[in-house]
Amino acid sequence: MPSKDYAAIAAQFGERIRAASAAGTPLCLRGGGTKDWYGQPPQGEVLDTRAYAGVVSYEPTELVITVRCGTPLAEIEALLAEHQQMLAFEPPRFGADSTIGGVVASALSGPRRASAGAVRDFVLGAVLMDGQGTMLRFGGQVMKNVAGYDVSRLLAGSLGTLGLILEVSLKVLPLPLCETSLRFELSEIDALRRLNEWAGQPLPISASCWHQGVLAVRLSGARAAVAAAQQRMGGAPLEHADAYWASLRDQTHPHFSGGCLWRLSLPSAASAVILGGEQLIEWGGAQRWLRMAAVDAAQAETIRRTVAAAGGHATLYRSAHKPVGVFHPLAAPLMRIHERLKASFDAAGIFNPGRMY
Repeated sequence: MPSKDYAAIAAQFGERIRAASAAGTPLCLRGGGTKDWYGQPPQGEVLDTRAYAGVVSYEPTELVITVRCGTPLAEIEALLAEHQQMLAFEPPRFGADSTIGGVVASALSGPRRASAGAVRDFVLGAVLMDGQGTMLRFGGQVMKNVAGYDVSRLLAGSLGTLGLILEVSLKVLPLPLCETSLRFELSEIDALRRLNEWAGQPLPISASCWHQGVLAVRLSGARAAVAAAQQRMGGAPLEHADAYWASLRDQTHPHFSGGCLWRLSLPSAASAVILGGEQLIEWGGAQRWLRMAAVDAAQAETIRRTVAAAGGHATLYRSAHKPVGVFHPLAAPLMRIHERLKASFDAAGIFNPGRMY
């Protein structure tokens, strides 16, 4: 089977983007479409990125992989697993069609995020095609190469509104040598207090989740460190632990289905936030999933005001209708920064219009 001419594919992308900019035609940048539900509804003609796929370079000893945007996440994870390595931020898979471009553009992280870091913390460099069809390179393949590094990280969570992410270089980490999971029967307030106490101790906690009176904690690291932490913390073994953490990572846990789901981002030290509905709490208290039957403008205002008072922000994560906006409203100075960035990379405003604000 002949190899793809990636330069020709990129050139075709550029031609289409330039034509769209000239005509003012919106483009919907999309890989597998597994995250179409996230953010405001997609608009514009689909520019499918899946033809631009494959690993550009991977050096296991350097803990860096560079891949094209249309590369399936499953393919990347399988390659890393062969070398006992992983994407430490545990991106949700959302099915076999998930691509690495969507992983970076959405910047969604899984249970390990609180201990390992977010998507943006692992982005070392990127190749971006702007609204003029020009390929721009930012960052590099090593942490020491900081030229343009902030722009590379800026693409994480941009939902494709700044341009087409053609390539991305990511830092990877070794798989943990040992993992075990514990469960504790605790109230919400007691669980948050315990998590904050543990956060100040040298414990190898790689994930946590409180739901319906049960706190689950995952320990990862050297066998001796995990054993010592387990003895110190107590608790009972968590049955079917791998499946449990996978259900949180891929959001197949029952809490993520049905009704309206809010994602509350709060300081981990924040106490319980009473908003009605049912909550599932991750990341040591920093991420709280609030499930409610429905949403209206008055409820949304109450939720966002309450969360902001506690030092956080609220995202309407999943809902059949999103009349109150998905993301927490930005202060005017921050919105002006967003607008200037958008204008710098996409002057014609063709990339994923209205997807964020």
